[in-house]
Amino acid sequence: MPAAEYAAWSRRLRRDAAASLLFDWTWWRRGDQCPPEGDWHVWLLLAGRGFGKTRTGAEWVRSYAEAHPGARIALVAASLHEARQVMVEGESGLLAIAPDEVQPEYESSLRRVSWANGAIATLYSAAEPDSLRGPEHSAAWCDEIAKWPLGEAAWDNLMLTMRIGENPRVVATTTPRGVPLVRRLIREKGVATTAGRTQANSDNLSPRWLATMGSIYGGTRLGRQELDGEMLEDVEGALWTRALIERCRVETDAIGKPARVIIGVDPPASANGDACGIVVAALLRDGRLAVVEDASVETPPPALWALAVAAAAARWGADRIVAESNMGGEMVTATLRQADVTLPVVAVHASVGKARRAEPVALAYERGQVVHAGAFAALEDQLCGLQVGGGYAGPGRSPDRADACVWALAALLDGVRKGRRPGVRRM
Repeated sequence: MPAAEYAAWSRRLRRDAAASLLFDWTWWRRGDQCPPEGDWHVWLLLAGRGFGKTRTGAEWVRSYAEAHPGARIALVAASLHEARQVMVEGESGLLAIAPDEVQPEYESSLRRVSWANGAIATLYSAAEPDSLRGPEHSAAWCDEIAKWPLGEAAWDNLMLTMRIGENPRVVATTTPRGVPLVRRLIREKGVATTAGRTQANSDNLSPRWLATMGSIYGGTRLGRQELDGEMLEDVEGALWTRALIERCRVETDAIGKPARVIIGVDPPASANGDACGIVVAALLRDGRLAVVEDASVETPPPALWALAVAAAAARWGADRIVAESNMGGEMVTATLRQADVTLPVVAVHASVGKARRAEPVALAYERGQVVHAGAFAALEDQLCGLQVGGGYAGPGRSPDRADACVWALAALLDGVRKGRRPGVRRM
């Protein structure tokens, strides 16, 4: 509608009609935000950041709840914190999109959103798949399934609860990543897939932000995934694949007390440079190695990243620190000493040893010697970008987290190969 015609039309609107339109999603939504036609049991919405996935999922739940008195709905996110902050209380969450007269009630202690007609939505964490054993649901909204820890276990437990009513349905909204759960759903019968780009929602996004994202990430692999919503396959010649990492994933409480802990550090070259990679790895009592924490910090000054290393060392009772010496071994050690880090610091030289160290570590993953105690999305994205021969085709300018992980695991592997038995660790 031309601007002048729209202005005239809007002036003729009565106040009550304008208020009604404000919350009428069928009037505001775009075609790519409409539920698919046909008989589907899962609607998989794969789209770039800023597309409007959260608003689409929340509006679908609101419409379902209002149309089905007494409905039982599951709201599943990577964690309970994200379920509350994004799906319920977020700017496009269930509370924000509802008009005052039909505003649902949120009871945080019960993890429950209730409508006046008896419909109830319960919050669940994908990090706790067993919490989905027992309840029954007729509908579900699953947010950012590509970053779910233990994704397939949580999904399978959820699907076993979808047994109320004649046609239980699930909406899954996510930025596409090539994790096993997303790949599986794309191939699964009864799953309707909608794809979308960030640009589709340009009317509701900052023009400056869009221009900046396009200039920085346009045409890059990260931009194709995060902005264009493309499902990208594994990098050619990658040392790590998504499937390999998923095979190595275990629950955090399954690793027990470590026998030895090493922290890998990839310091930034300057205060305004890349992130500081800080990854904690452990030798387990059964002889396996485990990545137990990604404590990396973004673009920190030296004092800040040194404090982050000190905090990680205290949390895990680390034995030593292995740090990339791109800014000089003595300088790294001095920076850590200023943060009261008294552990031995071993300097490694990236220019000589990066590829040579990474390839044996990747082979250790292949042999089942390494596990990930939990999910580390940013770290795992970088690992999947490391290539044979030392190349890198992952997100960001530098694989800082992946390098830190490699340094820590390589040091532990060296100790295992040399038959070094763990000694007494500081507690």
